[in-house]
Amino acid sequence: MDHMVALHVFRAVVEHASFAEAARRMGLSPAAVSKNVRELEEHLKVRLINRTTRSMSLTEAGQRYFEQVARILDDLAEADQSLGPLQRKPSGLLRVSAPLTFTLTRLSAGIIGFLREYPDLVLDLQLDDRRVDVVKEGFDLAIRGSDRLEDSSLVARKLMTLHHVVCASPDYFERHGKPLVPQDLKAHDCIRFTLSDHAHEWEFAKGGEMERVPINGRYKVTSGLAVRDALLAGFGLSLIPRQYVVDDIATGRLATAMDDWTPVQTAIYAVYPSRRYLLPKVRAFIEFLVQATQDEA
Repeated sequence: MDHMVALHVFRAVVEHASFAEAARRMGLSPAAVSKNVRELEEHLKVRLINRTTRSMSLTEAGQRYFEQVARILDDLAEADQSLGPLQRKPSGLLRVSAPLTFTLTRLSAGIIGFLREYPDLVLDLQLDDRRVDVVKEGFDLAIRGSDRLEDSSLVARKLMTLHHVVCASPDYFERHGKPLVPQDLKAHDCIRFTLSDHAHEWEFAKGGEMERVPINGRYKVTSGLAVRDALLAGFGLSLIPRQYVVDDIATGRLATAMDDWTPVQTAIYAVYPSRRYLLPKVRAFIEFLVQATQDEA
């Protein structure tokens, strides 16, 4: 048995859910495909695929083995491709999903420079605060913010941390008073960014003590920019990344409260499919993101 050939055959059978289709795609006979899978199972001493004359399905061991084999074969393909000069040059269409407010406040100014550096690259940047399905929707990469990044099949590269502040307009605080401790927030009209991981409950720490407070308010919105607008209008207070309102705080348009408490922090990640070898265009954009955010990583 040629072990490498057998691995490629096994992967093709699984991905096409058919021995016959795998044989056609690989230019092999159906008998050769069956032989490779059978010899691989004999080598491993475990059944990988349950098959009948009409159907096939992976065993539990087969599913686990396939996931590891696919990653290994993709890594080998990336190593091969990295030696080709054309593959070292970022080019083609790069589809990226990114949060609107974060991109406008942290990345927009540098994107044109990035595109000038890579004239053969076309960037399709879609600004959307919702959490996209990277693989299903065909993105090469997504920028994602979370204080609890869930386990997934995606590779996640941490870029920076967004530090939050409780803030409102000075006029709002004059009318309603400043909250001093987390429980005081229950008496305030809290503007909520509903796509965050802490939309309904805010978390604070102080001196080893942790408090979580359920949040109420009449305004829920899916845009960080809309939250900022409501704060400037004196409508309520909110927990918002300091980076989004740093100029407003510096000029006195907004004021902070509960500065002796540490609110939740949101890490910003670049995420991309783990089973695709990292193309030069994706690697180049990740390097750009790292440089654009390194001062606050």
